[in-house]
Order: sequence, then C-alpha cells, then structure tokens
Amino acid sequence: MTRPPQPPRDPDDRHPAERSASESRGLSDRPRRRGEAPRGEPLAASWKPEGRYRARHRKSVLGRYGWRVYALPLLVVITALAVLQTVRPGDVNAALTGPPPIAEQGPGEPLVREAPPSQTFPVNMFSADLPPGGPIPETGARTYQVLPGTSPVVGTGQLYRYSVEIEVGVQIPDPNADFGNLVQTTLSDPRSWTNPQAGGISLQRVDDSGPRPDFRVILVSQQTAREACDYTDGVPYDSSCRKGDMVYLNAARWVRGAVAFEGDIGNYRRYQINHEVGHVFGNKHVGCPGQGALAPVMMQQTFSVSNNELHDLNQVADQGTPIDANGFVCRPNAWPFPVAPGF
Repeated sequence: MTRPPQPPRDPDDRHPAERSASESRGLSDRPRRRGEAPRGEPLAASWKPEGRYRARHRKSVLGRYGWRVYALPLLVVITALAVLQTVRPGDVNAALTGPPPIAEQGPGEPLVREAPPSQTFPVNMFSADLPPGGPIPETGARTYQVLPGTSPVVGTGQLYRYSVEIEVGVQIPDPNADFGNLVQTTLSDPRSWTNPQAGGISLQRVDDSGPRPDFRVILVSQQTAREACDYTDGVPYDSSCRKGDMVYLNAARWVRGAVAFEGDIGNYRRYQINHEVGHVFGNKHVGCPGQGALAPVMMQQTFSVSNNELHDLNQVADQGTPIDANGFVCRPNAWPFPVAPGF
C-alpha cells in the first residue's frame, strides 16, 4: 500500500529529543576555530568519567609533565614527615608556654640582682677585720718598680714630688691604670692636700726620668705591709702606714677595702691614699668630731668610724692620739676637704 505523500514538517514541530540530537550533530559538524573547545561536550566533567576518557586524560598529562606528576606529591609527603619529626607536640607546647629567650625578655624582674648600695657583713665581724672577697697579693719580692707617669705641678706653696711604685710580684690587672692613675688623680683633686685650706702645698708626680721624689707611694703585698706597719707588735689588723719617705699601701686592703666603707672600694682606695700621704705632711690620727658627721680623713677609718672601737684599739697598741670613748660614730669619707672650692 502506497502512503500518500506527507507534507514537509516544520523543524520546530519535531520531538524535543529528536530536535536536540539533530542540533547536536549539526553543531558538531561545524569546523571549530583555533582554541575553541568542542561545543558538544558538557560544561562540567562527570563525577565518574568513562574509562577511555580517564586513560586518554592520564596519557595527555603524562605526556606534558612526565615524572614530575609523581615527584610533586611525593615531595609534599616527605616534607610533611620531616616537619612532624622536627616539631614534636612537646616542642610546640614549650614554644607556646615557655619563657622567651633571655635576649627577648622585656622589662621585669632581673635574673640576677646586684648587692644593695650598702654592703652588710656578718654581725659578729669586727670593724677592723679584713672583709671577705677575692684573692689578695700575699707576698712580694720586697723590691719596688716605679710606674711611668708624670704630672704638672698642682696647687701652690711648698712643692712635694712623689713617685708611684709597686712591689715586684704584686699582681693587679693593670698597674698603671688601676693604681698609678688613681694615685695621681686623687692627689691632684682639689679636695685633697693641694686645697688652699691645707696651708699651701703643691704636688707633682715624677718617675725615673725626672728629679728625685720627696716621698714614694708604693702598693705592697700583705706580708710586706705587715712587716713595715708593725702588725705583730701593734694592732693585729691589716693596715697601711708611712715610714720616712715610704708610703706603704697594703694590697690586701686595696683589693678588699674596709668594713666601715660598706663595700665602696673606690672611695676606700682614695681614703687609703689621702690618709697615708697626710702623715707625710705631719698630720696625726684624730677621732670622730660628732655623731653622724663625715669622718676626718686622718681618722683610722680602716679600723672603724666609731670612737669607742678606736679607743679600745688604742688600749691594745697606742696609735699616737688618745680617742675618747664618747659614743660618736661618723660616716666614712675619703677626702681631707670634702667640699672644695667650686663644688
């Protein structure tokens, strides 16, 4: 049976599925421009791509990147393992909760505290005892070396020249700086014996290159000082002294100081110099003039700043000047004239 001819169908009257397949074939047959993706492929990859597509994609990636495809994940894994082994949980906790390094610590409590300004000594320690401390020069050769150094004339009036010397065998870090310079700057200070109130004295430091000194300031060992300063026959405490033109400064006291100075070693050394040089100019020992006053430099502050204690020591060995046991206690002082002109 012959079917009657059908009128041509309008393309828009086709079944939607049929129309979609036809359009897809028509679009896919059109030549693509360079760089244009195939128009018939979906906009997003399926969550479960077909096996042939997966194989083709793997082959394309391997062809482009080669061994680096496997090397990169492997490198990430190795790095992660190294980090886990290096930074353990305990290390992380310590870093988060522990104290910062010393260099990064801000203001706060110090790790180590210095001593208070006034050093305290054992309550049973007598004021004349040698304070505890570092090692002292105990013995020397009993010969003396002049330290190099000179000064201009300081002050007005009768001139006294002096040398600065050290006993051979007495070891201090820098004799010129630690001893020679301190002697010179102390005796050149207007609070020392060149003050006009002293009665007209001028001083000049000399050494082996200049004229003969009128007196010699010498740092000596503990044993040499004991021999020179009558330790055995006098007061049995370490001291310094002047004999003739020799001013013996005891190195044991130079290092340790005196209890009365409460750890102020710098001012004690200046006192030690001024006191013994004061004997060169005929000054004798004196006591404390009043309760709480500055001690006169000729008071035996190496032993005490208390008149009662100096009185008792005079009973052991006469120190040349009677000291009344009147209860006066002075404050330590290094200078003959503590308030100099211009101060």
